[in-house]
Amino acid sequence: MDEVKVVVAHSERATLRVGDVFLKVDADQARIDAEVEAMSLAPVPTPEILWRRPPVLAIAALPGNTLGRLGGPTTGSPAAWAAAGATIRKLHDAPLPPRPGRAGRSIDALAAELDAECESLVTNGLLPADLVTRNRQVAQAALRPWTPSFTHGDLQIAHVFIHGDEVTGIIDWSEAGQGDALYDLATFTLGHEDHLEDVLTGYGTDIDLDVIHAWWSLRSLLAVRWLIDHGFDPFAPGCEVDVLRSRM
Repeated sequence: MDEVKVVVAHSERATLRVGDVFLKVDADQARIDAEVEAMSLAPVPTPEILWRRPPVLAIAALPGNTLGRLGGPTTGSPAAWAAAGATIRKLHDAPLPPRPGRAGRSIDALAAELDAECESLVTNGLLPADLVTRNRQVAQAALRPWTPSFTHGDLQIAHVFIHGDEVTGIIDWSEAGQGDALYDLATFTLGHEDHLEDVLTGYGTDIDLDVIHAWWSLRSLLAVRWLIDHGFDPFAPGCEVDVLRSRM
C-alpha cells in the first residue's frame, strides 16, 4: 500500500501525496475554485484533475522533477531553465483570465501592505532596521504601472516540473489571475539569481532587471513574518533573509 506523505501543511491548507495522486485540502472554497478555473484556461501543461469533493481536490502527479527549491540546490541544464522561461512567456501572452490574482494587487494597496510589514519587522525585532530600510528602497521600483498578463501568482521553482529539457507541467494555481508578469519571473528566480539569464533567454524579451530585483526584495519582505507564523524558516541558508541580505 502506498504511504501518505505530507507535502506541505499549515493552518490554511494541506497537500498530501498518496502514490501518484496529490490531495489538496483547502478550507477556502474560493481558492480551490480559482485554481481549477486557472488550470482550465492556462495554455501550458497543468496536472490532470482526477476528482473534486470539497474541500479536497485530487490531481495526478506530473512526470519529471522540479528544478529545485528555495534554499536548496538546483538541477537542470541551461536549456531546461530556458524552456521554463519560454513556458512562462506563453502563459503571460495568453488571453487574460477574468479576475486579478496575487500578482495583480494595486500599487497603492501593495505599498500600504509593504510599509506596514516593514514597520512590523523592525518593531518586533525580526530584522535589523538597516536591512529593512535598504530593501524597502530597492522594492520601490516594483511599484509602477504595468500591463496585466495571465500570471501564476506563486511561480516558485518547486511548482515547475521538467523532464529532460522540457516542461511537463506547472502546479499550484490558487493565486493565478491578472497581474504583473515580472512578479512571476522574480518569484521563479528568487534565491537563484545565477539562472535568471537562462530564464530570460527562453522568455525572449527585454526585461527591466531593476524591477526583478525590486520584486525579490518586496516578496521577501512580505513573506518573512508569514513564514515564521506558519512554521517555516525564512532564515535558512539561501532563503528569504539571505535574499534580503544580498541587496545590501
